[in-house]
Amino acid sequence: ARKNAFFFFFQMDFNEAAEFEQVKEIFFAEKEEPVEEGDKAFILSEVEGTREHMAEIDALIEQSAKGWDPERMNKVDLAILRLAIYEMKWGETPVGVAINEAVELAKKFSSDEAPAFINGVLGKAAQI
Repeated sequence: ARKNAFFFFFQMDFNEAAEFEQVKEIFFAEKEEPVEEGDKAFILSEVEGTREHMAEIDALIEQSAKGWDPERMNKVDLAILRLAIYEMKWGETPVGVAINEAVELAKKFSSDEAPAFINGVLGKAAQI
């Protein structure tokens, strides 16, 4: 479910906020395997919560990743960071789990340097 939340949130980065409902319908309709209702609720909660706290999340990223502007970051890394920070600060996921899951997503979907970068940024964000 977390991986699907990442995929959905990543897709939203390429669409206008007003298109959320349309992107949501397409996202769930095009899944090869149907998404269970519990997973769908988790995915939507993650994405909607992250979008709701985006300004605060980006401020935490700027504080934690000195010299990195979120708007200039790799889109995959940024999506992973945003979701993980939402989980750590406003979700019910324990901080260690959120960081570990984010690092695992980075290993699968980003560059070789991304897991260490994401781990470092989230480690600092967890202390703020």
